[in-house]
Amino acid sequence: MDFTVPQEIEAKLAELDAFIAAEIKPLEDANPQYFDHRREHARTDWDNDGQPRHEWEELLAEMKRRADKAGHLRFALPKEIGGQAGSNLAMAMIREHLAAKGLGLHNDLQNESSIVGNFPIVQMFWSFGTQAQKDRYVEGMITGGERIGFGLTEPDHGSDATWMETTARRDGSDWVINGAKRFNTGLHNATADLVFARTGGKPGEARGITCFIVPTDTPGFEVGHMWWTFNMPSDHPEVYLKDVRVPADAILHEEGEGLACAQAFVHENRIRQAASSLGVAQYCVNEAAEYARQRLVWGKPLASNQAIQFPLAELHTDCEMVRNLVYKTAWHLDRDHHMAVTDQVAMANYRANRLACEAADRAMQVHGGIGYTRHKPFEHIYRHHRRYRITEGSEEIQIRKVAADLLGYTGRNKKPG
Repeated sequence: MDFTVPQEIEAKLAELDAFIAAEIKPLEDANPQYFDHRREHARTDWDNDGQPRHEWEELLAEMKRRADKAGHLRFALPKEIGGQAGSNLAMAMIREHLAAKGLGLHNDLQNESSIVGNFPIVQMFWSFGTQAQKDRYVEGMITGGERIGFGLTEPDHGSDATWMETTARRDGSDWVINGAKRFNTGLHNATADLVFARTGGKPGEARGITCFIVPTDTPGFEVGHMWWTFNMPSDHPEVYLKDVRVPADAILHEEGEGLACAQAFVHENRIRQAASSLGVAQYCVNEAAEYARQRLVWGKPLASNQAIQFPLAELHTDCEMVRNLVYKTAWHLDRDHHMAVTDQVAMANYRANRLACEAADRAMQVHGGIGYTRHKPFEHIYRHHRRYRITEGSEEIQIRKVAADLLGYTGRNKKPG
């Protein structure tokens, strides 16, 4: 087995570093309030239901425009829409690399904004959309002219999405949707929403759920209050749908196959999320180690104490083990059907997300009182990555996937009968 980082990926990382230094860091330095201890307040419009401030989102948009002009933003997208068809392995290594640099405009945690974009909904439209849907939405989603929300979770259903209560029924050539969505990400400025609704089948069945493209100005579509979260600003509202009427061509993919449409890319998203969590975990370990070497207590470096050494050494070891799992799984995703490695994706995802929280917490502890302040990045890192242990499938769901494969209930180890 060859564990060498492919030369083309190394070259890409060096190219990204040079671009950050030349184009992104000066932009960040000119807007320090969004990255220092004021970051949460500067980014959040508290009097507008906690939504992101327009000025903050315009800064993110400028970062993306520069990244797109330089040829980085669309790296993972198909060549037909200006991308470079970047592999899962390349994306994993890039996302780890960018996250390991710490907080910054190059790879901000708000809305997963990065100089190398992760566009799961663009991928969904490109693979499953009609030509008219692609023409209408794809380029706009990349450049910012369109913003598509993702409405799966409901007030009474999260991970148990197959039990959703939002329904859609035929009425002539149209569909009429009724229900509610919770944590419907992106709706503070979305032009359309992907609404998943049951159109057939029974509760608990994956088939029978359809994905509809619903313009946000459709009568009966109401964006309610924003849920104020652990990490602000918020773009996760409650959404109500009352007799929302859409035409038949609003269906993305096929009737009854909405979850299959979303599932096709969930593994790529989870491994990329894992890579980001890994990168930030290593950043926290490195920062704690550097501080421990410099900090003098009782006349000697803090790092000389085993109570400091051992936890950091264990976290550093965990980073190395998770790194190998993430890279191996991403490599397999480039070669195998995504369901063939679903257990490995789950392993990497839940363990990396938990590791990020553990490393941020330990970095706070090593830094002592100063680590608890907002003048250090660890509280922000913890608050953001803590949500990954719930979203994209909670860690309990991920562990259940691993157990089901291990015990032969599903996957390649499934027992007959």
